[in-house]
Amino acid sequence: TEFQRDRARIIHSRAFRRLEYKTQVFLNGTADHLRTRLTHTFEVASISRTIARALALNEDLAEAIALAHDLGHSPFGHSGEEMLAECMREHGGFEHNRQSLRVVELLEHPYPDFPGLNLTCEVLEGLRKHRDLARLARVSNLRSNEESKLQTCCTLEADLADEITYYSHDLDDALDFAILDTDQLDDSAIWQRSHERVARRHRNLSGAELHKNTIRDIIDLQVRDVVATSAAAIAAVAPADLERAQGQSAPLIRHSEESEVANGELRKFLYENVYYHPRVAEVNRRACQMLRAVFVAYLEEPERLGDATARRIEDEGLHRTVCDYIAGMTDRYLLEEHARLASQS
Repeated sequence: TEFQRDRARIIHSRAFRRLEYKTQVFLNGTADHLRTRLTHTFEVASISRTIARALALNEDLAEAIALAHDLGHSPFGHSGEEMLAECMREHGGFEHNRQSLRVVELLEHPYPDFPGLNLTCEVLEGLRKHRDLARLARVSNLRSNEESKLQTCCTLEADLADEITYYSHDLDDALDFAILDTDQLDDSAIWQRSHERVARRHRNLSGAELHKNTIRDIIDLQVRDVVATSAAAIAAVAPADLERAQGQSAPLIRHSEESEVANGELRKFLYENVYYHPRVAEVNRRACQMLRAVFVAYLEEPERLGDATARRIEDEGLHRTVCDYIAGMTDRYLLEEHARLASQS
């Protein structure tokens, strides 16, 4: 099918392969079992397919959107994204979802007959999640600037799967990496509910085994909640066609209100205790200093970009060309490039 073709083109792209060496939350290479952008992407794709199958939606479409959703992520995770956005503040900005569209529509060029990966409109629509399209039009000027209708069944599974995966697995990695201990989660409703369920079922579990199974239960309950809530919403509306599905005032694919509240509490907890933890913040601070230094070095000496990249400066402008180039780097490559530039200065 066309969506299976899209999936294959995404998986075989260079940008997809580079996700293996890009940070999720903790700097890539810090420990063997911490998640990277690539493992996160596969986890999102798996949950997207599960939700789509349970709701009798198009599994291949849901998976393709999930596989492409982080192709535009910069090195060093969201901290790297924030630094690139700062570097580009006066030049159109930077945001990784918007960059994913640039990757699949322009920056990847494996085919001689067209730029980008030539993905279907449905997959592109799914990648436009929750963005200001007017701003997108001013910045990218790509064919994905057509009006997006985000309330459709076929574009929201990956969005929710991303959220489920992101917070649950960041919590898992933080516990593994000793950023957190389980005592800090005593006031978390979403953790306590699953922790108690697992403890009742498996009275012999403790320590890491108990926390791993608690994370698994959180994900299971979240997926079941999305499926049950969405199935009820679809049944209530019974949309006869795509236009009817898109015209709803609320998304058809969604969490229950109770789950939304619990997710909000978990999100707040992670920001307060993980994402801004001193150990994480210090590593991110140093990494972002290196990213800025490389950005400035390329602005001052564009010839360092190489001929193929430098040729794009006339069409895209120097800042956007440098931004695209750095956004495509892996953590490892940027660290190596920073060391190389520092040794030559």
